[in-house]
Amino acid sequence: MTEEPIPVSHGVFKIQGNIYTLNLVPGKSVYGEELFLYKDVEYRRWDPRRSKLGAFLIKEKDLPFRYDSVVLYLGAGDGTTVSHLSDILTHGKVFAVEVAKKPYRNLLELSKKRKNIFPVLADARNPENYKDIIGKVDVIYQDIAQRDQVEIFLKNLFLLEEERFALIAVKARSMDVSSPPKEMYRKVEKRLEERHEVISCVDISPWQKDHAIVVIKR
Repeated sequence: MTEEPIPVSHGVFKIQGNIYTLNLVPGKSVYGEELFLYKDVEYRRWDPRRSKLGAFLIKEKDLPFRYDSVVLYLGAGDGTTVSHLSDILTHGKVFAVEVAKKPYRNLLELSKKRKNIFPVLADARNPENYKDIIGKVDVIYQDIAQRDQVEIFLKNLFLLEEERFALIAVKARSMDVSSPPKEMYRKVEKRLEERHEVISCVDISPWQKDHAIVVIKR
């Protein structure tokens, strides 16, 4: 007997021990992920080894995204995680900021099928270049593996509505290859606590080695 999908968060379900989102574009996978059909409804498996946010969800069990949220995604890459947010944000938007041209072109192709994705070719270090396009958002999610990743995150927080949430995927080895990852996570928490409320810091290993996701409330 096929296991019935169990709701985990807005638009996210657990099926046979794995995490899935409702497929906004039935019949189409984005990165070769498994498609699962249950009672004429199609779901896409959210691979935690391909998506840090997917790994976070397995451990944290909830995401601060609703079906109508407006999300700013910094460091969107080729669109793996963006596509799952697109599934969730059926009445919302995801502004996908990417500085590299090849991934940006992939985001453009993805946005042709998924109308709630809005690619932005820009450097997240300079939010003033896209602030007028995006305006205020409900959630910020950042996945940028650079030494100054925390500074980039802080620079963009003025775009977040008051009393809303922002998440940063911390890649410890990109910040300091010589320090233990847990020490780097604590340093990031301490830095963010200077001005914001830190809700959680979740180590997302073994799916994403030397990575954690820190959630703050502005």
